[in-house]
Amino acid sequence: MLSQFNPNNDPVKAPDCWQCRYFAISWDPRNPYQCKMMGFKSRMIPSFEVFRADGNHCRGFMEKVVQQVQPVMVTPPKTVKRNSRYMWKA
Repeated sequence: MLSQFNPNNDPVKAPDCWQCRYFAISWDPRNPYQCKMMGFKSRMIPSFEVFRADGNHCRGFMEKVVQQVQPVMVTPPKTVKRNSRYMWKA
């Protein structure tokens, strides 16, 4: 799999997990950050954990795809014209 982050371009800078499509916030308050690609939860940002464990920057970084939302025109409901001015109950 090809990554959009190339460590050869900037070897000092780690990828930003907040911009990664695999980054998630976990329900676990002890380990609030999650990397879905590598399958772990952590107290720190996952790219820091990967660098601490491996010594290399994360190679699984893929930038989030932002989709443009098309505005939807909502038409108001048409009113029903009553033939009689009295409302009859059955």
